[in-house]
Amino acid sequence: MPLETSSDSLVTSADHAVRARTIDHVAIASPDAERTARWYEENFGFVRVNDEIADDPGVRLVFLAAAGDRSNGTSLQIVQPMRPGPVADFLAQRGEGLHHVCFAVDDIASTLLARGQDSREVFTGGYGLPCAFVTDPSPGVVIELVQSPAGSTAPTEETR
Repeated sequence: MPLETSSDSLVTSADHAVRARTIDHVAIASPDAERTARWYEENFGFVRVNDEIADDPGVRLVFLAAAGDRSNGTSLQIVQPMRPGPVADFLAQRGEGLHHVCFAVDDIASTLLARGQDSREVFTGGYGLPCAFVTDPSPGVVIELVQSPAGSTAPTEETR
């Protein structure tokens, strides 16, 4: 069945280049990642699986997993800006809260090209993986793509 994209070009849901494999993470923007992560740990039992600085976008990323699903599930990502940039701008304009939803894809360059976006928009994100943001026609919805091989999971503290 064809899907209409924001550029009014048609692609099919069977097209491998535009198929999201899974929801990788949901991100919350925060001026204080430590405080926010600790709140989710204390109130919902989330477990911290990674805490890193992603130099390319200039953010601190804290990945949290539900205690019962530490290797294969969707993670919660806390994003804290470390310098001026898009996340700092987001916080200044909208305040702390939901920032984006991230879908895992097999080939980020092909996915972007199929959407009519430039593959030069790719940056190095969490876990050193290629990422890019895409434009959603729904106002206020921010979508990120991450390229990760099928069947892979992000490394955890236990598997590093």
